[in-house]
Amino acid sequence: MGGSRALARSLVEEAAPTGYGYRDASGTTDTREHGDLRITHRPSVLKPERGYTPFDVVLQNSGPVPLQVRLAFQGHSSSGPRTAERTVEVAPRQRLVTWLFVPAEVQAGSLRVESPGLASLAPLAHAAVYLERSTGGTVLVLGTLKDFDDTSGVPRVEATGSPLFSVRTIDPRDAPRELSAYVGHSVVMVPGDLASVPADVWAVLEAYAITGGRLVLPQVSSSLTDRLPLLPAEGSRDAVPYGFGRVWLCGAALECGQALNAMLGELIPGPVKPAGDAPRWERSNLLAGGIAPLLEHANTPVGRFLLLIFAFVLAVGPGGLMLARRRGPVAVLVAVPLVSVITCVALVTWSVLVDGFAVHAARYSLTWLDAERSRSVTLGVSAWYANVSSGPVRFPATSALLAPDNADEMLADLDWTQGLTVTHGFLPPRTYREWGEVAVLPSRARLVVRKEGGTVRVQNALGSRLEQGYVRVNSQTYALPALEDGAEGALGEPLPASETPVSQVLSGVKGQSLAAGRLAAGEAHFRAPLPEGGFIARLGGLGPAPSSAVEVELEAGVHLVRGQSEGGRP
Repeated sequence: MGGSRALARSLVEEAAPTGYGYRDASGTTDTREHGDLRITHRPSVLKPERGYTPFDVVLQNSGPVPLQVRLAFQGHSSSGPRTAERTVEVAPRQRLVTWLFVPAEVQAGSLRVESPGLASLAPLAHAAVYLERSTGGTVLVLGTLKDFDDTSGVPRVEATGSPLFSVRTIDPRDAPRELSAYVGHSVVMVPGDLASVPADVWAVLEAYAITGGRLVLPQVSSSLTDRLPLLPAEGSRDAVPYGFGRVWLCGAALECGQALNAMLGELIPGPVKPAGDAPRWERSNLLAGGIAPLLEHANTPVGRFLLLIFAFVLAVGPGGLMLARRRGPVAVLVAVPLVSVITCVALVTWSVLVDGFAVHAARYSLTWLDAERSRSVTLGVSAWYANVSSGPVRFPATSALLAPDNADEMLADLDWTQGLTVTHGFLPPRTYREWGEVAVLPSRARLVVRKEGGTVRVQNALGSRLEQGYVRVNSQTYALPALEDGAEGALGEPLPASETPVSQVLSGVKGQSLAAGRLAAGEAHFRAPLPEGGFIARLGGLGPAPSSAVEVELEAGVHLVRGQSEGGRP
């Protein structure tokens, strides 16, 4: 091992440009004791390019009674302080590693620890925490730094040496079990013994890869398919497509180093790219980068407001002058406030009658159906506008809610006690907002294909209206009929060889790009040819993403679903 490692290092260093290498950004820890509770946290944590920064706190209860402990990270924004919090119970004599997930937009904040069972935790009430950005990519390593050095063959350099990327190591036994901890990192790598990673952590790593992540593993035997069931039976020393993401199996240290370089060198914006607000100095109805909103309600009715303002100016200006000449100045003192009150009442009435108190939304998503494991893998983006702020919204641990990359502040209060609950800020009143989502959820959705005599019929059991789609049967691609959920019908005409199913499905979408390119990274995976029995369909409605539980008035809903039909397998 030592010889191969030295050879790999020499080869990489000879071929590498100046500044090549990685920086160890695992950080140091600070430990404080408060009665029976011992608290260990990191004053500085490496944050990923997007998503969430996983922030670990170790709690150790040396007392004879359990302790309820509330952890809260407070970040500051222009709309006021925002918190990411979690409440846990630490049993007697227990050491517990718990995690907070802080939006990657946050630069710094403070950690607060509270426990009703302890008299005072004042010394830790405002412990400062800094979230540092990497100059290159971020690699999250489940294992030791020695394992990473032996497997990758990449030299370690000091921060002053302009490293190509930064590495943070986590003990696999203490690794977080929530998808939000992984979804924003450039690469996640398991350099050591794969058997040292617990089964529930493997489940999250698999969810990370299938929702658009990039996972690097040393090449092992075919037993890896038990942990990553979508891998092909024969292993590959290259990037293997895995759902929306990729898995790279590497052997020698040099190969793993090249795999990291290749993945970090790709400019991938992430599987979901919601758009954020334009800078405050830009006054227009467009979002950051000049992108148009996905929701018509986000556009201010400038024409109507100008008409109302013009009428108000006429009534107060020339109208007030005429009134003063005919009735005297006292009449003007009465009329002008009255006109103002009438104008305000007209604005409020127009807002109530036109916008109402409903939440308006436009929803778009891409979904892989994994029928063999009864689950769906979804990338989604939604646009929201509400006259009144909504209540709490819950998300499962196998999903992640993503803010726009260009957000410069923490947008909402987050409670991670049981999955994710967004308590405040998810939909502020009269504010256009976009959220991205990735999720792996249980699902019984399916498309059933069966033969009846000389015809082939399909049943829509996808959970929503099937508006357009195609299925491959007997080496031929056929059009699916438009069907309500639960209905069935006969297959349509064969698709000409010059056309592809995806291009035909997207032809019914405005601009032939789902959500105006916000799902472009995942959309590329849908363009692969359909296998025998495979189908692709365009559905309407709210879609399968977790936030579909919010009651809304739907302005637009476009959802592409791809999978293997039931009864249509070869």
